Amino acid sequence: MDNTRKHIIQLLIIVVAATFLIKLFAIQVLDSKYAQAANSNIIHKVIDYPYRGIIYDRNGDLIVYNTPQYNLTVIPSEVKAMDTTHFCELFNITRQEFEEKLKVAKKFSYVQPSIFIKQLSNTDLARVQDYLVNFSGFDIQARTTRAYTRPILSNALGYVSEISKRQLERDTLDYYQQGDYIGQSGIEAYYEKYLRGRRGVKYKIKNVKGVEKGDFEDGKYDTLSIPGQNLVSTIDLDLQSYGEMLLEGKSGSIVALEPSTGEILSLVSGPSYDPSLLTGRNYSKNFAEISADTAKPLFNRPLMAQYRPGSIFKIIQAMIGLEEGVISRSTYIPCIMFPMKCHYHGPGETLIGAITNSCNPYFYNVMKRVVNRGVSNDPYEDTRLGLKIWNEHVKTFGLGEPLGIDLPNEKNGLVPNVSYYDRAYDNRPWKYSNIYSIAIGEGENLVVPIQMANFAAIVANRGYYYIPHLVKSIGDTGEPLPKYQEKHFTSVSPEYFDIAVEAMAEVVNSGTGQYRAKLKDIEVCGKTGTVQNDPMPDHSVFIAFAPKDNPKIAVSVYVEDAGQGARAAASIASLMIEKYLIGETQRPYIEEYVKKGEFLH
Repeated sequence: MDNTRKHIIQLLIIVVAATFLIKLFAIQVLDSKYAQAANSNIIHKVIDYPYRGIIYDRNGDLIVYNTPQYNLTVIPSEVKAMDTTHFCELFNITRQEFEEKLKVAKKFSYVQPSIFIKQLSNTDLARVQDYLVNFSGFDIQARTTRAYTRPILSNALGYVSEISKRQLERDTLDYYQQGDYIGQSGIEAYYEKYLRGRRGVKYKIKNVKGVEKGDFEDGKYDTLSIPGQNLVSTIDLDLQSYGEMLLEGKSGSIVALEPSTGEILSLVSGPSYDPSLLTGRNYSKNFAEISADTAKPLFNRPLMAQYRPGSIFKIIQAMIGLEEGVISRSTYIPCIMFPMKCHYHGPGETLIGAITNSCNPYFYNVMKRVVNRGVSNDPYEDTRLGLKIWNEHVKTFGLGEPLGIDLPNEKNGLVPNVSYYDRAYDNRPWKYSNIYSIAIGEGENLVVPIQMANFAAIVANRGYYYIPHLVKSIGDTGEPLPKYQEKHFTSVSPEYFDIAVEAMAEVVNSGTGQYRAKLKDIEVCGKTGTVQNDPMPDHSVFIAFAPKDNPKIAVSVYVEDAGQGARAAASIASLMIEKYLIGETQRPYIEEYVKKGEFLH
């Protein structure tokens, strides 16, 4: 029995030894790929980075594309004795910088490549390429960076930069690696998964001197990168350029939409910056300078600035009053200058005249009739009940919460409700006399400029809207994301919007907007707003759409510290409408007035 077990064990040892000998023979003698790898010293894994998807405007004009750049990488374990002085001269760095960068690379990994110098240009590469063979362990990694056809649209486009450690930790799908680039804001961030593409891998053989000797196994194990999907945006580049010119030197926003689709024609934030500043080797320096600018050029005002809406809110009050049956088209209310003042326009108005002449006491009374209807004998409880009804109506106009635009960081605005006032008054009783300033778009009301433009589109459409969006189609689909193809209706019956349209036409034809918003051959419907901004000058506000029938464009303009809405904002809005519908302005004197920017005189 013991001898049998002994023989079995001896046999097993002989079989295992023979197996290893055969395998070793195959590796060293028969299999050429191992011999080639051994003779050539090393096989390098090279990441094949994909081309990021490019972005076009609605007319097929290029906005964002890719341009070549190169990273110098290092594998610390392969760095041999070399002429460090010559290396530093070639790459324009100090000896101290060299040592610090190598230390960082060693900390990352001795055997894995990491970036030593980022974003070399074509010129840089041409200057150093012939000398790289003298610096073992160093290699060139081909990448691309974003480039722009025009220095505009920066806040909407966003920017791309190297992924942060925190972002890597949040990447639950493990798609990204250190050194990858990722969209950090704007369209680049929102559509990142479509734009980024998919990495590939190539295996290259290099000899002991670092000279590339070809593909390992003729590329048998390589995988190709897959380019990102291209985007067609809704932006009209010429209109965007024109808007940015008009807003130059001013703080504010211009938003233009196509009412029938919700497509954003222009999204202007002022002040802004040249998007090319946040690309290339000077990214960090430029980002620090732009971030430190007190004018806040990185602050995307169309989505993030929250302002009082001012008198444009009176149209919403009118629509709610009509829907609730507390007023009609012919309802007459005296303008008694109490409890709020008003500019003189006559002893009183019916609804069309009240909108046309922006009568404050009229809309004080409209909201009071909505909120205080005697449902309860207690005036405090009656106000609470009525405010709930009012609030539900206002929310259907896309106010008080993000619309869902395809950009990050969209703000809510504010539509005050019962719980808001309970907190504000520390649960003490409150009634309409405490909150009536919201009736004319002042007080606690806050809107975001994109919401204002969307409201103009709602009136243009007679009661519905599509969520505003910046991308018309993704890749080969020819369509935007599904949520941007859904209609959203307000709680107000469509027939009441005909009254709003008529009133807004009168604002421009004979009311507060007639001097600078009126166009010769296009019937513009608009509403001015002058928003209190103590102790600074008032903000200038205007919303509009045109033409009156079958509207093609809806616009909101907000110019900070610029005074009356009929001046800066109305002028800019009408110029944008002219530019889009005609192709140029027929009123160069209005354009010069806007460019000069002296709105308070």
